[in-house]
Amino acid sequence: MNDDELTITHSKGNMASYAFGTLVNEFMAMAFSAFTFFYYEAEIGLSSWLVGIGYVIFAIWNAVNDPIVGYICDRPFFFTRKWGRRFPWILIGGFGYVLSYILIFTPPALNPRENPFALFLWLVFTICLYDTFASIYWVNYSALFPDKFRTVEERRTATGFNIFIGVFGSAFGAIIPPLIIVFGDLKSYLLQAWIVTMIGVIGVSLAIAGCREDKQLVEEYLSTHEQLKRESFFKELGIALKQRTFVVFVFLLFCYQVMIRSMTASIPYAVRFILKMEASAVTIIMAGFLISVLIFTPAWVKFAHKLNDNRKVALITGGILTALTTPFIFINEYVQFIIVMVLWGIPLGGFWAMQMPILGDVIDESVVKTGKRKEGIYNGFQQFFSRLAIVAQALSFSIVHVMTGFVEGSPTQTPLAEWGIHVHLAVVPMVAMIIGLLIFYRFYDLTPEKIRINQLKILKIEE
Repeated sequence: MNDDELTITHSKGNMASYAFGTLVNEFMAMAFSAFTFFYYEAEIGLSSWLVGIGYVIFAIWNAVNDPIVGYICDRPFFFTRKWGRRFPWILIGGFGYVLSYILIFTPPALNPRENPFALFLWLVFTICLYDTFASIYWVNYSALFPDKFRTVEERRTATGFNIFIGVFGSAFGAIIPPLIIVFGDLKSYLLQAWIVTMIGVIGVSLAIAGCREDKQLVEEYLSTHEQLKRESFFKELGIALKQRTFVVFVFLLFCYQVMIRSMTASIPYAVRFILKMEASAVTIIMAGFLISVLIFTPAWVKFAHKLNDNRKVALITGGILTALTTPFIFINEYVQFIIVMVLWGIPLGGFWAMQMPILGDVIDESVVKTGKRKEGIYNGFQQFFSRLAIVAQALSFSIVHVMTGFVEGSPTQTPLAEWGIHVHLAVVPMVAMIIGLLIFYRFYDLTPEKIRINQLKILKIEE
């Protein structure tokens, strides 16, 4: 086996189409993360504890359904030979994902003091339905990546498209809703939900060509599956958890998700209660770091190619990202906020760009060890652990708001409550990321040489 066999086999147009799937996920995730918690607590006036408990239930459901979806979708169905292993699920999940978003912002018109549990149940039902479709979509979409793009070079190139196009999803999700939303006007939240859904439908449609699977890979999977015994769900979980690199990687993702979710969900609070501005101000703040991501991501991808060490790039970008979170503890002015967000976005693109390649490296190691391709269940387990960040975000918000006297539904807050916003905007994310990076530095050991050997072994396995 020689280096000439490790080539790029998909066109850049195909990679770009695939990347629109990332745009959809980033777009929906950004819109959901930024305003859902805020909408139910600060606008509707539902108790901080009830919103927090609702999010915990959502996170538990999220954590449970991801690996189950991965396990179910890793087996062939009647449509697999004709339509592919992942493609049908990506369509079902994708369109359900974007359409269910509307329901979150159509709660019954009830008084949160007189009928809090009815609103609480609506919150839980709609966000869990939304998450079910999101899991079907994202687990299968992510699982397609290491199977479709087999070499380190192809994965990094495809990731470059994913980041470049995906960042527009984050940008649209961060910029469009606050341009429509008016603080205190509940109808404006429903309007933004309809617009978000329409954009999401367009995005899923553009991803169709890139998410179609290569017939050769489908046939290889079917022939291999027939020869291998399918293990139980819990045995597969046990096998995954025995792989140290996988556990360490998903722990780092958990810490990263705590950072991203906490900061994203904190920005509307910071704008309304600390900066004392309208929702449209969120647009400029979000645009600041997203423009930096867009500009600097290609440079990080080139740097990753040159360094040829995904682990080092993740540590470098993650360390800079953590350091640049510190100023948010003290900032109380709009211009300062924008400047720091622009700086914060510079390393974010680099860290983001390393996630799929590192997961691909981890899955390659599992293929070498087990002789099986189980991208679906590995992505499901990855989502299981990374989505636990929702619990951390919800609990930190609820605990901080209760301890600092945050008043639900009030247009103003006390200085102590404003300080609490700084805590979940900066302190919680910074501490989480420091812990994740230290664990990753100490225990993740997939070097470029080990990765290369694993890929050559896989080529021999699949001959």
